[in-house]
Amino acid sequence: MLTYSFENKGSDTLYEYLYKQIKDDIVNYRLSPDEKLPSKRALAKNLNVSTITVENAYSQLMAEGYIYSVPKSGFYVSNVSMVKAGGANGNGVIKESSVGQNAYFADFVSNSIAGGSFPFATWTKLMREIMSDDTDKLMVRSPAAGVYELRAAIADYLYQFRGMAVEPEQIVVGAGTEYLYGLIIQLLGFDKKYAVEDPGYGKIARIYNANKVKCVHVPLDENGVNMEEIEKVQADILHISPSHHFPTGIVTPISRRYELLSWAAKSEGRYIIEDDFDSEFRLLGKPIPSLQCIDVLEKVIYINTFSKSLTSTIRISYMVLPKSLMKKYNEELSFYSCTVSNFEQYTLAAFIKKGFFEKHINRMRNYYRTERDTILCCIKNHRYYNRIEIKEEHAGLHFLLKADTDIPDEEIIRRAKENGIHISTLSQYFNNKENATEHILVINYSGINVKDINEALERLFDSIW
Repeated sequence: MLTYSFENKGSDTLYEYLYKQIKDDIVNYRLSPDEKLPSKRALAKNLNVSTITVENAYSQLMAEGYIYSVPKSGFYVSNVSMVKAGGANGNGVIKESSVGQNAYFADFVSNSIAGGSFPFATWTKLMREIMSDDTDKLMVRSPAAGVYELRAAIADYLYQFRGMAVEPEQIVVGAGTEYLYGLIIQLLGFDKKYAVEDPGYGKIARIYNANKVKCVHVPLDENGVNMEEIEKVQADILHISPSHHFPTGIVTPISRRYELLSWAAKSEGRYIIEDDFDSEFRLLGKPIPSLQCIDVLEKVIYINTFSKSLTSTIRISYMVLPKSLMKKYNEELSFYSCTVSNFEQYTLAAFIKKGFFEKHINRMRNYYRTERDTILCCIKNHRYYNRIEIKEEHAGLHFLLKADTDIPDEEIIRRAKENGIHISTLSQYFNNKENATEHILVINYSGINVKDINEALERLFDSIW
């Protein structure tokens, strides 16, 4: 129950002071997004004030978008980050908006993180402790590869939860995977030919093209990258996501993984970049072991990010280099400054070492499992279920929805946009459009509010049929 003292309210009326206290708790995340607030009558009794006082405070908070109401249920805390970014409509419901983008009722495309999922209180506490107790090392320039404490924490995490026996000295920390891709190109060479998956995440190819290196697209089969095709394109470097491919959801089986390693072993200059972007969120069984785990010839560059597991705005990623490449990195690229601040590095190191990251992952895995199950249950109970096929729903935070419809993908996307739904189709991710398959939607559910699922699906299906 919320408890406030009115002794220091100054010239404020009771309702103004109560409004400010609740607002302060929301802004500073002492009240979590979507947390239910006490009823007006219960809070008035607890604070020994009139119900009108609480009602006026709640009305002001709702008008400004700090809380929202659910009919016959009560009042709930809004996502304060969205309040700051987007503002509120007349009903106190907050919608995200950004420059150059439309505000959608539901976004099945963006890799956003569930509102209120970031552990602000714990993160703030750790950062305060570090700023209080470790001021000297905060002022020391970080090594190019990142502070040792964070690299050691990452190495321990990879051993405990991914079965990877790597040394802290093999790890390079950077501000986002895009920055690390640039380092890899400088490390391996601008004269190399880089291969990416088709279909695949389009930004990867754009990064290689922006760096003026040859980039080719390799088609997939049911087990991942097609081995015959990779030989045909004569690539030197292969960039793949074997534990959970985006967008198809394919998990590369062990037999194909050994084929890939055999391909890399045929030439001294061949390497595989393993992008393990959402391995923590396999929702059925244990996480798939990394390709790096079975690499005995040091041919795999492992890369991962905290953007998916913590928040996309934290911009901390890392790569694990084979020892031979790490030696080359130290000789040729160690003049670079680390692109992540010491404050964030030491805070993240403490967050991992003290077990908070493991607890956070477990909590988010349960949250996303519930969210996925809710979406699937709503689909199965929908009148169009007999015209839908669900695929690859157990790995990562997206699945495929195959729709029995004659409406072209472009038209589905346009109609969905008109209905306030942001959606993508599998065909959009193909470089070779001749291989593209229509009427398969990519459902990324990580940023969908559970209470909006029914309405979001209704709007989506109205766009398809």
